[in-house]
Amino acid sequence: MTTTTSQTWTEAASTARLVLSDGTVIAGQGLGAEGSAVGEICFNTAITGYQEILTDPSYAGQIITFTFPHIGNVGINDEDVETSNLAALSGVRGCVLRAAMTAPSNYRAARDLDSWLKERGIIAITGVDTRALTALIRAEGMPNGVIAHDRDGKFDIDRLIAEAAQWSGLEGMDLVPEVTTSQSYNWDETRWAWPDGYGRQEAPEFHVVAIDYGLKRNILRCLATAGCRVTVLPATATAEDVMAHQPDGVFLSNGPGDPAATGVYAVPQIQRLIETGLPMFGICLGHQMLARALGATTRKMHQGHHGANHPVKDQATGKVEITSMNHGFTVDRETLPAGIVETHVSLFDGSNCGIASQDRPIFSVQYHPEASPGPQDSHYLFDRFVEAIRQKSSQKADQ
Repeated sequence: MTTTTSQTWTEAASTARLVLSDGTVIAGQGLGAEGSAVGEICFNTAITGYQEILTDPSYAGQIITFTFPHIGNVGINDEDVETSNLAALSGVRGCVLRAAMTAPSNYRAARDLDSWLKERGIIAITGVDTRALTALIRAEGMPNGVIAHDRDGKFDIDRLIAEAAQWSGLEGMDLVPEVTTSQSYNWDETRWAWPDGYGRQEAPEFHVVAIDYGLKRNILRCLATAGCRVTVLPATATAEDVMAHQPDGVFLSNGPGDPAATGVYAVPQIQRLIETGLPMFGICLGHQMLARALGATTRKMHQGHHGANHPVKDQATGKVEITSMNHGFTVDRETLPAGIVETHVSLFDGSNCGIASQDRPIFSVQYHPEASPGPQDSHYLFDRFVEAIRQKSSQKADQ
C-alpha cells in the first residue's frame, strides 16, 4: 500500500469498520458475529455460491470481499457447507459486502445468512464500495486488515490499525492445523443431482486415500462419483499411515496458507508416497506441495486468483476451461525439474495451473475441478485420475 495516512471512505454512523494496515478506515454496517478479526483481504468475483465460498477451508486467514453486490439473497441451507471438518466451523476471518442482505428467496433456504454468520463466528460489513476496494487490491496487492463489528459503533481505531500493521500475513504461515480433520473417516456420498439430491457409491471400483489439508466435501463427492471408495486421513498422516490402508491411489487436497510452511512436514511424506508408484492427484495446496515434493518452488502472488470465471488452457489439447479458483500462492514454472511438464496455464496472467510427471501417474491442478461453486468444465480430471488407477491396476495384474 502506498497510502500512509488514515482516511475514511464512508462517513455515516455505522456499526462496523474495515481497517487496512496502511491506516485506511472503511465504515459500514455490521452483520454476523461481533468482535474483531485480522486477516488478508482478497476479493472473489463469483456471482453464485457464497455459502460454499464462506465454508471453503482454503480461505482460512482471509477476509473475503465479494465483488457481486447481492450476497445472501438465496439464504443458507445445511447441504452446501464445503468444509469437511465441521468442528473447525470456518477458517474465513470475515466478509465484505456491497449491499444489505435481503430476505432469502429460494426453496432450499433453511435460514438467513446473518444468523448463520453469527452461529459460525464470522464478522461481516455491508455498505462498502467493493469496486473501489477491489481496484485497490488489484493495484497494490492483498493488504492485511482487521474487520470489526460493534453494535454500539465504538471502535479503538488506533488499536485496530496497529493490529493490522503488526500481523505477519499468510507468507510463512501454516494454517492447515486449523482446518484438517483430527481423525480418519470413510466417504461414499456422490454429487448432487436433480431431483434426488446426493447419492451413495454402492459399488466402488477402487480405493483412494485422501489427505486432508483443508478438504472440500464436493471433491470427495466427485471422487465417489468417479467410482472410488474414499478414506480421509489428517494432514499429519505419514506415508506409512497411507499405505496401511492399501490404497489404489492417493489424493492431495486443497487447503489454506503457505505451501512452504505446510510442506515442512507434508512434503517429505509426499515424496515417500511418490516412490511407491501409486497414482496421485493434487488440487490447489495439494498441487503446490506436490510440485515442491518434485523439486519445484512456490511463491506468493500479487492479488491471487479467487472466483468462478477463470479461463485455463490445457496445453496438450488446446482446450480452454472456465474454472473455479482460490489461491494466493503459485508454482514457479521456471523451477519445474526435468520430467515434470506444465499441463495447464492461466489465460488471465499466464501463471502455472497444472503439472504432470512424464514417467509416473502423477498430476495436479491449481484450480478447483469439483466446481463448488463454479463451472463443471473440469470434472473430467477425476475420471482421468481413476483411469490412471485402472491402468496401474492392470499393469500389476499382468505382472
